Amino acid sequence: MHTVLEGTRVPIRMWADPESVEAAAMRQLRNVADLPWVHGLAVMPDVHFGKGATVGSVIAMRDAVSPAAVGVDIGCGMSAVRTSLTAGDLPDDLGRLRRRIEAAVPVGFDMHKQPVNPARVPGVGGWDEFWARFDDLHPGVRALRGRARAQLGTLGGGNHFIEVCLEQGGPDEGRVWLMLHSGSRGVGNELAKRHIDIARGLPHNADLPDRDLAVFVAGTPQMEAYRRDLFWAQEYAARNRATMVALVQRALADTVPGVRFDTPISCHHNYVAEEVYDGIELLVTRKGAIRAGAGDLGIIPGSMGTGSYIVRGLGNERSFSSAAHGAGRTMSRNKARKTFTAADLAAQTAGVECRKDAGVVDEIPAAYKDIESVIAAQTDLVEVVAHLKQVVCVKG
Repeated sequence: MHTVLEGTRVPIRMWADPESVEAAAMRQLRNVADLPWVHGLAVMPDVHFGKGATVGSVIAMRDAVSPAAVGVDIGCGMSAVRTSLTAGDLPDDLGRLRRRIEAAVPVGFDMHKQPVNPARVPGVGGWDEFWARFDDLHPGVRALRGRARAQLGTLGGGNHFIEVCLEQGGPDEGRVWLMLHSGSRGVGNELAKRHIDIARGLPHNADLPDRDLAVFVAGTPQMEAYRRDLFWAQEYAARNRATMVALVQRALADTVPGVRFDTPISCHHNYVAEEVYDGIELLVTRKGAIRAGAGDLGIIPGSMGTGSYIVRGLGNERSFSSAAHGAGRTMSRNKARKTFTAADLAAQTAGVECRKDAGVVDEIPAAYKDIESVIAAQTDLVEVVAHLKQVVCVKG
């Protein structure tokens, strides 16, 4: 259940204990709730301070949108697919499977030497029309077409990952799932930065308490340009994940012939949607939150050693039909690097075939909230469909 905080222009609805939220994040939330364009603000249990706006917040605006609140990884999200395999079907050497996945999907700054053939991505069409719209994007990114094509079907770095997971408990105990987390890669970043700079320079944003809250307003050419680029980048992110799912499926099929796959589940958790609440058309920014409309399937991951959840939305309009997007960080990347060692990472990821070196110490499970507590705090937002635990984790 949630707590309602008063004292701002619109109340702040929190599915987190306000006393547990760091002061910087609370200041961000109060600044958002005081904006004249905001219709409502919901805060998820994975809330923490973020760049641009608070991670784990759902910002519903009337006739406005803040590009910095959406952030630079437009359309970042999750995909998951259940397979016909069970734990006993996996090879004894999971390192070989991990290397096969890493060979199929470039990670970090790497990209494909040649763009992935769309024919290798079943169930996804409209590629020609999609790429035709590239020439309508902000002029500053038009030279990046080749790079954007080469990065389609690539993971990136940071908290992005690909996992092989096993279902925990229930009649499908041990069922193998594939899961991945990524977004709109370089082109989404470049689009976002350009529009954030434009918004900061608009006169109506001059007196805001935080320049990251600068907005575009309806009926202006700046808003129309951002919406065009935003929705294209969100589609790029979805196509990027679909391409990676296809590549990882092929990697698993090459390792375990005869495997079959269910229909993938996919959800953004860093994006804008046009939705109606209280009879009003709103632009809903989910900054580290998933849509959890009635019946919507979603994915809430933990960290690289703690497992994840497949959930079904309950359609709670108090949260603008939203739920948490993951465990949420409890400490910054820099603090995690200073606090923990590669040996700590190895201990906390015991039993998971993954990188255990200093380069990913900032992703150590102890730098994240307890995923079980995050799930328990939103029983009125989602119901659990499956609990998964990773056995392979690929990081950039």
